[in-house]
Amino acid sequence: MIANIFKGIWATINFSRRLVLNILFFIIVIAIIMSIGSGDDEVRIEDKSILRLNLNGVVVEQLTYVDPIESAMSDTLSDSNEPREILLDDIIDVINKAAKDDKITALYLDLQRLHSAHLDKLRDIKDAIERFKAADKTVYAHGAYYSQAQYYIAAAADEVSLHPYGGVGIKGFAMYPVYFKEALEKLKITQHIFRVGTYKSAVEPYIRNDMSPQAKESNLGWITPLWQQYKQEVAASRGFSAANFDETLAALTDKMAAVKGDSAQYALQNQWVDSLETNQEFAQKLIDRVGLDSKGKSFKQVSFKQYLSTLAPKELANNPFTEKVAVIVAKGQISDGKRKAGAIGGDSTAALLKRARVNDKVKAVVLRIDSGGGSMFASETIRNEVEALKAAGKPVVASMGSVAASGGYWIAASANEIWASPSTITGSIGVFGMILTFEEAANSLGIHSDGVATTELGGQSPLRGINDSYAQLIQMGVEDAYDKFISMVAKERNLDKAAVNDVAQGRVWLATQAQEFGLVDKLGNKDDAIAAAAQLASLEMYDVITIEQKLSEQEKLIQQIFGTAMVQQVMQAITPSSLTFTQGALQRIGEIGSEVEQQSKMLQQLNDPNHVYSICLVCNTLPE
Repeated sequence: MIANIFKGIWATINFSRRLVLNILFFIIVIAIIMSIGSGDDEVRIEDKSILRLNLNGVVVEQLTYVDPIESAMSDTLSDSNEPREILLDDIIDVINKAAKDDKITALYLDLQRLHSAHLDKLRDIKDAIERFKAADKTVYAHGAYYSQAQYYIAAAADEVSLHPYGGVGIKGFAMYPVYFKEALEKLKITQHIFRVGTYKSAVEPYIRNDMSPQAKESNLGWITPLWQQYKQEVAASRGFSAANFDETLAALTDKMAAVKGDSAQYALQNQWVDSLETNQEFAQKLIDRVGLDSKGKSFKQVSFKQYLSTLAPKELANNPFTEKVAVIVAKGQISDGKRKAGAIGGDSTAALLKRARVNDKVKAVVLRIDSGGGSMFASETIRNEVEALKAAGKPVVASMGSVAASGGYWIAASANEIWASPSTITGSIGVFGMILTFEEAANSLGIHSDGVATTELGGQSPLRGINDSYAQLIQMGVEDAYDKFISMVAKERNLDKAAVNDVAQGRVWLATQAQEFGLVDKLGNKDDAIAAAAQLASLEMYDVITIEQKLSEQEKLIQQIFGTAMVQQVMQAITPSSLTFTQGALQRIGEIGSEVEQQSKMLQQLNDPNHVYSICLVCNTLPE
């Protein structure tokens, strides 16, 4: 009797679930049909409009591949715990076009949802803003609160305003990784670590409970000059001294006491902002400047996403008859095999380089790197293709973004020239091997492994551990890999091997420091690297193309359909009102374990066939 009751309840729940899903499906289908041929998505820009640069997410060199349906629907449902990604090139292209657009009068920096960006990317955005201002157009910044990254961009505005109850959070840079040694011991997981390099700290979280003195020395050696760059560049934008930064709690406490704890007044008196305005007061100021929009509700404006949609697709501008400089982006952790966009696969990235090599119209290549490294074997696979490009008579320029360290430096080393941003994190020339075994954990659970093998080598297993002789073999391989690394760098960079060893040892450097050692040739951004590649190839007239993994026609169609305004409006209408609250709670919980999750993801991608890696862990946890 009870069983029948539960069966009936389950049948009712299951029927309701399928009914809701079917209704949802038909609503989406109807919306898709209605959206076909609809002109509602067309962006109309009024005269004297303001470009609202409302950036939402993390600024990246390359968008990480996600399923097209998931990507399109996440914009509506916001069902992802991960922050969205914004392509750096899109931001710069939008600002550059707006600077030349007679319909755009001013730029409004709405940065409240800008999550994070490394200093090199912030600098490129700031430079685009400066070009906009040079076109005799005004830039406004307004917000309730400015994070350190947000304020760097806001400081470039002609007028910076803050809500009277707001604040500016400038705290400097810090590096505090999470350490797992004690946790691994409690879980009875055995770490077998093999490394070379005094400063190779990538494995420290697994073998220590704190940061080693060597790692502290190395990390302070690059975050200190990085902080100096931030201060000097913000001070130059705002027109005050680089000493106008409070770096001690005592100094901040005294200033806050003088304004009775009012953060907005502190920001005003410290010259961080020019004025304090409510959102309504700021909006009215812009209405007075450009007038009301066609609906009469706000100032004339076009959003970042709307304006981006008016830009012509880059592939349509590709002239098949002109000579090319090809840009190939290598962003993310380096793993063996094939990887989608947003990660680096040895085979897949090498394949992109090969496409440039066999394309007769491509005369030079820029390898844009944003990676803290990974698999040594995969890095060498990519470097081999760089050498093949050079052998084919096509110069290669490595352009370093935020990070090009460890394996990221490995794939850059053979380029004809290496360009880097002043704030690029590079070096970390060192290798390590790591194997985690679970024999003690398994045994404690009553799980055992036993059997026979024809050789001693066949008996090594994560459930049985590894013996000392096998460990010695791996250590020998790691030492050989380190020697290959510094030998390769010495040869390709025309440096003395002993000198390379002195600045290697796994130590991390800023590009300004690395240039002094000969690890970097010149300082500049991606555009500078493209110009250098063209010069090396003796090109005067050329087009720039990006060679990348592309979506299939089916994926493009799905993405286009689910990206239409009508479908998004339908999805918003059927989204449960409680979703936002639930996600907010989940996000706060998720932030606590985010670094643990990042470490777990890194471990899952460590698939070098020889268990030898060149990766910079601290480079992947950049200070914001």
